[in-house]
Amino acid sequence: MSKENVKKGIMICGHGSRDKDAEREFGLVAAGLKKRFPNLPVEYGFLEFSAPNIHMGLNSLMQQGVEEIYAVPGMLFAATHAKNDIPSVLTTYEEKHTKLSVTYGRELGLQDDMVDAFQARIYESLGIDPENPPSDLYDTLLVVVGRGTSDTHANAEAAKLTRIVNENMGFGWADTVYSGVTYPSVGAGLDKLLRLGYKRVVIAPYFLFTGRLIKRIQGYVDKVAQENPSIEFIQTPYLSDHSKVLDAFENRVNEIMDGTLSSQGETLMSSFKRRLAAGEVDVHHHHAEFVDPQDDTAGLSQSDHAHGHSQSHSHAHDRSHAHSHSHSHDHTHGHSHGVYKHIGHPEGPRTMIGEGICCCFMGQFTEEILLEEKDKIEGDCNKTAFAHK
Repeated sequence: MSKENVKKGIMICGHGSRDKDAEREFGLVAAGLKKRFPNLPVEYGFLEFSAPNIHMGLNSLMQQGVEEIYAVPGMLFAATHAKNDIPSVLTTYEEKHTKLSVTYGRELGLQDDMVDAFQARIYESLGIDPENPPSDLYDTLLVVVGRGTSDTHANAEAAKLTRIVNENMGFGWADTVYSGVTYPSVGAGLDKLLRLGYKRVVIAPYFLFTGRLIKRIQGYVDKVAQENPSIEFIQTPYLSDHSKVLDAFENRVNEIMDGTLSSQGETLMSSFKRRLAAGEVDVHHHHAEFVDPQDDTAGLSQSDHAHGHSQSHSHAHDRSHAHSHSHSHDHTHGHSHGVYKHIGHPEGPRTMIGEGICCCFMGQFTEEILLEEKDKIEGDCNKTAFAHK
């Protein structure tokens, strides 16, 4: 139970990125949220790649005398990081600091505020006032780019968003493509959708911040646009610290503070603890251990080197991103991806080989797929991917 005389604070938990621009933009959201809660300390931290890590943010709150922390995942949908990795970090930290109470909230999800923010970004890219939109956009094709994960429900939320936005804004047609491990990939999806014959196409990435995936998407769309000069391609900016995004974060904090979170059934944290007790969770303890990506002398921690995933797909890259490429794909980049059963789908990640794909995907491909894609692999993996430019 919360006590009135206990000092409270807010912790925003992000994934982290090798891209310094993404790191900076996450800080903008934290700064915006501080303005919404001027009487509460607000800190943020990342699972990996970036500083501060989540431990650092929690430490800062404790140093400010905070004993009750409201932690919210800075993530659009609840996939592995929001469901497993962040709860693991928070639980471990709370166990080490027995006087501390941490309540973990919900992902941003498809709140009305998030939908409004996404639609506003789309209208802005079209040069339309979001407050005075047209009745329809029947002459325009909308392509929503989702993150793409091994979590079916998170992928489904992106598709649901596309339908909501399509009906709200009245596009001629709309569909979803993904930049991650699921299908269809951006390239395969666009290839089919362009056959519909629309002369104006809006590419709208549903991402909070910039990063290597955003830059890869932009690079690929530029390539497709050059190949199709008769079509107008409009790239919508990502969400960033749009006022409606800040409203959505504020909502997630408020539902912890006013007690409505606990009345909504199983939470992300209670689900994590239930599945952990049942042995259903594979926890990656190394996630919150920061290694400065600018420090080429810093290697992986002993726990990273020793970490063995229960599945054979564990893989990683060193920061130099050099590949000798013997096709063993035992890379080391400090985190593991969930196993995706459709990794070999003909319109999934394998279609991005030769189009600037980050080789991080390769660890899940079977030897059969690698042999089938041998020519494209050898022509691609030693190049600089769009995602790493």
